[in-house]
Amino acid sequence: MSKKVTMQLIADYLGVSKYVVSRALSGKDGVSAQMREQVLRVASDLGYVNQRKQRTSQITLENSFSVSGKQTVLVLLQNIREQTPTSSYWGRVMKGVSEGLGKHGFGMVVVTEENPNHLKAIINPKGYVGIITIGMVTTPLMLQVSQMEIPVIMIDHEDYLLSCDAVFNNNVDASEKMTNYLIGLGHQRIHFVGNIHYSRSFYDRWIGFRKALEILDQNFRFDSSLTNLSEGTLMLCQWIEERQGQLHFPTAFVCANDQIARNLVGILEKKGVKVPDDVSVTGFDNKEVSYRYSPTLTTVKIAKKDLGKRGVEMLIRRLREKDAPYEKVLLEGEVILRESTRPLVK
Repeated sequence: MSKKVTMQLIADYLGVSKYVVSRALSGKDGVSAQMREQVLRVASDLGYVNQRKQRTSQITLENSFSVSGKQTVLVLLQNIREQTPTSSYWGRVMKGVSEGLGKHGFGMVVVTEENPNHLKAIINPKGYVGIITIGMVTTPLMLQVSQMEIPVIMIDHEDYLLSCDAVFNNNVDASEKMTNYLIGLGHQRIHFVGNIHYSRSFYDRWIGFRKALEILDQNFRFDSSLTNLSEGTLMLCQWIEERQGQLHFPTAFVCANDQIARNLVGILEKKGVKVPDDVSVTGFDNKEVSYRYSPTLTTVKIAKKDLGKRGVEMLIRRLREKDAPYEKVLLEGEVILRESTRPLVK
C-alpha cells in the first residue's frame, strides 16, 4: 500500500518546516513566491491531496469527474516578448485564471519555461489535472505539452498542430467595428499599423480592418510596409517622413494595439501633424497608455480577467466531458470613444 502524502512528508522532501508547507498550501502570507511555487510543485508531484479543497472541488463539480487526488493545474506562460505575470495585460489574465481555479478548489503552478527540452524534465504530468496556456506559446513547446496526455486549454493563442479548446477576444469583429466607426466619420484613406505576423491577435485585427475596407472599396490596397513593421519606431517614422504632405496621405490610422497608437501619435505630432485635427488614430486593448496621456486614445476594451476565468470554465467542462467536441470561444470587445478621433473635415 502506498504511503499517504502528508505536509510533513513534503516538508522533509524540501528540507523546510511543516509550518512553511502549511502556509504555502493554504495561500497565506509569510512564504516567498519562489518557496510557494516549490511547495506546490512538490505537493503535486507527490500526489498530495488537500482534503478541504478536495471536498470543495467535488461539491462544485457535483462529482461529475474524478481527479484521482490531483488538485493542481499547470499554467504555462512562456517568457517571450512582454508575456509576464507583471504586465498590465497578461497579469490581469493570470488573475482571472487564479481566481477561477480557486473558486473550484484547485491550486496552480506557474511555469515560464522557454526551452521545450527542459519542460519534461521539470514537469510530471501525473501531478496535474490539466494545463492552461496563456498567450503565445511556441510550436515546439506545444508539441511537448501535447505529449503529456492531459487536457489543455489555450488562452489567446492556438496552434494548428494541436487540437484543444481555446478562448480568444473577438479581435476580428472589434477591429471591423472600429474601422466602420472611422468610415462613419467620413474617413476613407485609412491605414492599418502593426506587424500582422507578430501574433494571432494582431493578424485577426488586420482581418477585421480589411473586411470593413473591402466592403467600402472593392479595389482596396494596403501598404505592406505598415503591416510588417519591426519593433521600435524607426520604420514608422521613416514611412511618415516619406509621405507627409502628399495628396493621398492617410486621414486615419487603425493601430494593432495602444502602444503602437501612442508611438504613432508622438511621431505625427513631432512632424507637425495634429491628432485628431489632421489625422485620427485608434488603438486596441484599453491599456493604461491609452488614457494616461493626451490625447486619450479611442480604443477597444477587451476582456483580460474574464479571459482567464473563461479558460478555467473550459477546463472544467473538458474534465467533465472528455469526449466533447473542442470549442473555440470568442469574447466580445467594446469600442471606447475618446479624444484621438473626430469627423473628417473636408
